Amino acid sequence: MVLKKGRRLNVISISELHKEFIVTEGNVTALNQLNIEVDPGEFFVIVGASGSGKTTLLRSVAGLEKPDSGTINIADRTVYSNNPDIWVPPQDRGFGMVFQSYAVWPHLTVYDNIALPLMEGAQKIPKNNVRARVQQALEMVQLEEQIDRPSTALSGGQQQRVALARAIAVNPSVLLMDEPLSNLDARLREDVRGKIRELAKQLEATVLYVTHDQVEAMAVADKIALMSFGQLLQYGSPIDLYRNPNCPEVAEFFGSVNWLPGEMVSTADNIVKTKIGNFSVSNCDHTRKDVWLGIRPEHLNFSEESFDGQTGHIQAGLRNSTFLGDQYIFEALAESIKLDGKSRIAPKLQGDKLHIAIEPLDIMVFPADDKNSNFINESIANA
Repeated sequence: MVLKKGRRLNVISISELHKEFIVTEGNVTALNQLNIEVDPGEFFVIVGASGSGKTTLLRSVAGLEKPDSGTINIADRTVYSNNPDIWVPPQDRGFGMVFQSYAVWPHLTVYDNIALPLMEGAQKIPKNNVRARVQQALEMVQLEEQIDRPSTALSGGQQQRVALARAIAVNPSVLLMDEPLSNLDARLREDVRGKIRELAKQLEATVLYVTHDQVEAMAVADKIALMSFGQLLQYGSPIDLYRNPNCPEVAEFFGSVNWLPGEMVSTADNIVKTKIGNFSVSNCDHTRKDVWLGIRPEHLNFSEESFDGQTGHIQAGLRNSTFLGDQYIFEALAESIKLDGKSRIAPKLQGDKLHIAIEPLDIMVFPADDKNSNFINESIANA
């Protein structure tokens, strides 16, 4: 494709990035000494709740916000540093940008919306190449037949694709996207997010993508960074953050968790004693005796063996079960502890009890320090 020709892959390197805002109550730390590396051609998603700092981070990379300290490098070029003092304005950074609000000019046609950045400013190209570039960008988002329509005659999903076409028409090596799907309905979000990832891979662009939606993040990302109150909690592949979270907050952000307090009774065999039974664990890398076990609902497996209190096996009463077409969700009760489960098969009772088996690799283990315990107890209270 022409849009890919001559492309140079880029890497985004963020080091010790810090930003504070002054508000009535005092200073608020939006970015707290962040360090992130985004590999060339990577679809990198920044996720977190409102106020986590994710949009401030994206705006800092874009040049729309000036950090207090740190550095931002794009490939071999420093676009921001406080030592030495370097500041490249946003129009000279050469990024493609897509915003939550579409930012489509209502008084212009689809063609003019996409052509304007190509005819003015730092991303200007020869005039005789503009129409071909616009047509190509529209073909990539499947809107070529709408080229001469007023932008106000388009649906919300079509307007967002126009914004995407405008971003890719300038042939950027880095695409920045801030909640680009939040104004679309659920079905349309699924369609457009798939198209965005497909286009990014076609363009071989490095993408920095902000969302608050963990499902959206998991669906499109090569890597995910989870932020909370200006801090980077963890970043890595979607499967790594889901299966190997480094703290309970990361674990809960990416899916439901059943929490069990326990005591490490055998460090040699990694055996944890809990109120509902003993469990063998495989990923305990700390020395604290008091621990929290985290078990995801889909890891409560039904066993057809006779129950004899073996390690990793529990008995529980079945409180309710609901069939959702592709799975059953159920609620079990073991020694007054409620467990939520998911299964592709119907819950199987042995007499009046469920026999549940849990594999060691499926158990997350966290030290029962004050920070973890406060978070987990609050989560259990709010469940």
